[in-house]
Amino acid sequence: MNQLTLNAPFSVRGKGLHSGLELEATFTPSGDNTGIKFKRIDLEGEPVIPALAENVVDTTRGTVLGLGDARVSTVEHALAALYAAGIDNCLIEINGPEMPILDGSAREFVDGIEKVGLKELSAEKDYYIIKQKTTFRDEATGATLTVYPDDGFSVEVMVEYNSPVLPNQFAVLDDLADFRQEVSGARTFVFVREIEQLLKSGLIKGGDLDNAIVIYDSPIEQERIDEICDMVGVPHQHLSEMGYINPSPLKWDNEPARHKLMDVIGDIALIGRPLKGRVVAIRPGHTVNNKFARMIRKEVKHNQVQAPVYNPNLEPLIDINGIKKMLPHRYPFLLIDKIIEIDRRHCVAVKNVTVNEPFFQGHFPQEPVMPGVLQVEAMAQAAGVLVLNFLDDPDKYSTYFMKIDNVKFRQKVVPGNTLLLSVSLMTEIRRGCAVVKGYAFVGEKVVCEAEFMAQIIKNK
Repeated sequence: MNQLTLNAPFSVRGKGLHSGLELEATFTPSGDNTGIKFKRIDLEGEPVIPALAENVVDTTRGTVLGLGDARVSTVEHALAALYAAGIDNCLIEINGPEMPILDGSAREFVDGIEKVGLKELSAEKDYYIIKQKTTFRDEATGATLTVYPDDGFSVEVMVEYNSPVLPNQFAVLDDLADFRQEVSGARTFVFVREIEQLLKSGLIKGGDLDNAIVIYDSPIEQERIDEICDMVGVPHQHLSEMGYINPSPLKWDNEPARHKLMDVIGDIALIGRPLKGRVVAIRPGHTVNNKFARMIRKEVKHNQVQAPVYNPNLEPLIDINGIKKMLPHRYPFLLIDKIIEIDRRHCVAVKNVTVNEPFFQGHFPQEPVMPGVLQVEAMAQAAGVLVLNFLDDPDKYSTYFMKIDNVKFRQKVVPGNTLLLSVSLMTEIRRGCAVVKGYAFVGEKVVCEAEFMAQIIKNK
């Protein structure tokens, strides 16, 4: 899959939940590998803040991004909508310190995205694949986020409150395609017992019964309730029974849990790359979500290039006989055994290294090491399959090295290793020349990398 952006701009307007200001946010298309960014157009110099976990400066009742003196708060709902739509690159221009709260959900963001549609870009989508269970636990709160390997992206959320009205709840999203129907409409929520303190802290100035679920779960004297209503600027409420005091009913019995699930997706988006993994969140909140995202973000930075996923139980896409129909190489110089991934732009080949390789007789008898030049040759053969596979008569063509650049050898390759050779086109094939980036992996480690140019020539 290639990266996605918006097909055209769209705008949303409304007040900020915490600031109470009237705000407008415009979502605009952006180019390859630019990521999601927020632009404060009301500030001098129009500073831009990348939506990345390390730029989160506050997590009190929402996720706040900051860079220098610029801030944008309550970004999680918009980020969740973009993430669920598969959008990799977008610039959000905002004329104030906060995203509009709208109805307290992500529905209007989703509607805007669907209205303008998506545009496919030329760069490939850069998934970060979870290959082993990873857990973050906040000892202070008992909150835990765990991500497991999975073929796609999914989320489970369990919330727990000491409340007779809001019991323990569970929500799950197995497929992002269901985000609009199952999650996007879930509204934010607040307990009446929290409102006074939040207002004294300078928060929820724009909160009302139209943009938040309000939960009355602890007896409060009517006089104090009236004071809270005056502070919020809503008519006095006579609360005689515990429950939800909004005039509109809950959309789902577990709407709070679904909203927490949406928050998790929005905060996960700050990793900066789409995940393939299943996230299980117990008692999540913006603080622990961000700590988890920062932890994964460090892994992403450390593993900019991931090894391909290799399951030896699966049938190859091209076996050795298919390879021999495309490449002229034969013993002892055919250095790939099978192809496990291939499309128009990239290919992954497997080379099983055994002690019976003829080059080990002299390199070296007492310490067998696969020559680095042969690792590069193996990558070139994988690239040959990549460029020849889609020709009508691949056996009538051959590929030849023209240039090799930026070769690096990081560790030895020895008998018993399985080499995964991942090659990708760096540019479109022009005039019969292909420019390729190649990596060789043993396990999860890069053992060799190189860039090379090859020419495709018809055999005489």
